[in-house]
Amino acid sequence: MACKFYLYKGKGKKAESGHPWIYTTEIENYDGEYENGDIVEVYNFKGSFIGKGYINDASKIAIRMMTRDIDEEIDEDFFRKRLRDAWEYRKKVIDTSSCRFVFGEADFLPGLIIDKFEDYYVIQSLALGIDKYKPIIVKLLQEEFGAKGIYERSDVPVRELEGMEQTKGFLTEPFDTMVQIVENGVKYYVDIENGQKTGFFLDQKENRAAIHKICKDADVLDCFTHTGSFALNAGIAGAKSVLGIDISEHAVEFATKNAQLNGIEDRVKFECHNAFDVLPAWAREGRKFDVVILDPPAFTKSRGTINNAVRGYKEINLRGIKMVKKGGFFVTCSCSHFMNEELFKETIADAARDARRCLRQVEFRTQAADHPILWTSDESYYLKFLIFQVV
Repeated sequence: MACKFYLYKGKGKKAESGHPWIYTTEIENYDGEYENGDIVEVYNFKGSFIGKGYINDASKIAIRMMTRDIDEEIDEDFFRKRLRDAWEYRKKVIDTSSCRFVFGEADFLPGLIIDKFEDYYVIQSLALGIDKYKPIIVKLLQEEFGAKGIYERSDVPVRELEGMEQTKGFLTEPFDTMVQIVENGVKYYVDIENGQKTGFFLDQKENRAAIHKICKDADVLDCFTHTGSFALNAGIAGAKSVLGIDISEHAVEFATKNAQLNGIEDRVKFECHNAFDVLPAWAREGRKFDVVILDPPAFTKSRGTINNAVRGYKEINLRGIKMVKKGGFFVTCSCSHFMNEELFKETIADAARDARRCLRQVEFRTQAADHPILWTSDESYYLKFLIFQVV
């Protein structure tokens, strides 16, 4: 018999409406015995069933919902169905040669990320409950989805909030972890062992394609270039010149290799700079570009640091806008969930006002369709992407 958890009166309304998390502060009592990682049942204060999920009392998020069907068992067939559903969805909405195969809560598999790079898969387990099912997930990826190799990148600090250690390594026989992919006609080396997150940011796939139309015959500056993805798309789209900058020497070396892989190293160059320092210096020198792209890391990962993040986003957007030629284009984004859409737009508006430039919005986009936004889980919406003309 599964252990039963009962919520306080007035609590669990979001969960009843489809949100996948139950917080420790919402639980009044429970009936039965459990070990962390077990599947438990959740009921509201009236005793009405809400759902089943895995428990971890070491985390503020005590229970993560797996199903709303009291009769559905969490076993191999359950994971087979969930993975098949995730794959069928992606086949309809996106190029699946490389894509996010499972996006956690938004694919009704909380705590689980799976990224597909050609025939190689990267798993990230963010919660204790998912760790228990890793052998089943690995088996299914090999048997049903043709995985030639699977690597784990659960080397993320959030695991420590769950009372778990960070870990990484092969979940199949070892293979060459430098994988080559193609996206939007651009070739990339992806380092799935040591690259950031799972090796490559798949969530900007459609946004990278969206800059093609504004980059033809343009002089382009790509700040926070990482593996050079926006810069390379600008080059493939026919930019006259592209300069990608990043504070990491390793990123610059890697991006340069990607430019060489595409045969565009004559037009697409990379340099190691801190964007916050170098943009004001270049502005004083009078340097300007037809297109300026900002794709910074998340400046905040919690509500408590949002004010500092706003200052950071305003500062970098102010400096970026000043670098755009009159009539040129400015591309900017935020990958922080806590920097919501309205606040991000306000911050950009403040930056434009201080730069004494007028912005004309060309396009507003979010994350790629393989990172679906679940409307009952606003945490799944995090990426904001805007293209402006600067006049």
